[in-house]
Amino acid sequence: MRSIILLMVLFFCGPLCAQEVGEELDMKYLEDQFYLGTTYNIVLNRPENVTQRNFSYGLMGGFIRDIPINLDRNIGFGVGLGYAYNNYYTNLFANEIADGIEYTVLDKSVSYKRNKVDTHVLEVPLQFRWRTSTASTYKFWRVYAGMKLGYVLGSRSKFVSDNEKISFKNNNIERFRYGVVLNFGYSTFNVHAYYALNALFKDGVVTVEGDPIEFVPLRLGIVFYIL
Repeated sequence: MRSIILLMVLFFCGPLCAQEVGEELDMKYLEDQFYLGTTYNIVLNRPENVTQRNFSYGLMGGFIRDIPINLDRNIGFGVGLGYAYNNYYTNLFANEIADGIEYTVLDKSVSYKRNKVDTHVLEVPLQFRWRTSTASTYKFWRVYAGMKLGYVLGSRSKFVSDNEKISFKNNNIERFRYGVVLNFGYSTFNVHAYYALNALFKDGVVTVEGDPIEFVPLRLGIVFYIL
């Protein structure tokens, strides 16, 4: 973890220092470098009878290096490094057995409080950026579109009922994540949308009935930009 933080500081400190030099560098300003966001996570492409329950949410934050490509500095690219936590509450029960993990669709007769799978992801946002900002304008329109690459640092399945609690590391989650992203809005509040281009679970993971588990995450929420 210390190595990751050190790399982020070394790679991104240049633009931050440039902003503090003085007024003579105002025309070289950079925008929207730190970001924080929260999402509602939707699971698409679910097996038959699999439904979402509770509130599936995500949290994200990180740093994006702003790279303007025109004199007005309102068009450019962004390359960043960040972290995201996401959980997905469904009625698909995961249970560790001797030779792997078994997945069962829970029917309405089964009573439980929580049943989820969650992930901790190291992310690399790649953006094309357009905005109406200037060096002295703090409220402006923006449209940032691109991709987000990710690597799952950890994933866990958890089931909680009145009489039982099951929690274990789930290695069936696909470690490499990638999807398309669109962020747009005005001033502080901006809409965030992410659609995964690969399934959440690895190929070949099925339920006990033999149905493929090909969850595709869709995340909708808000993102805040700082600096």
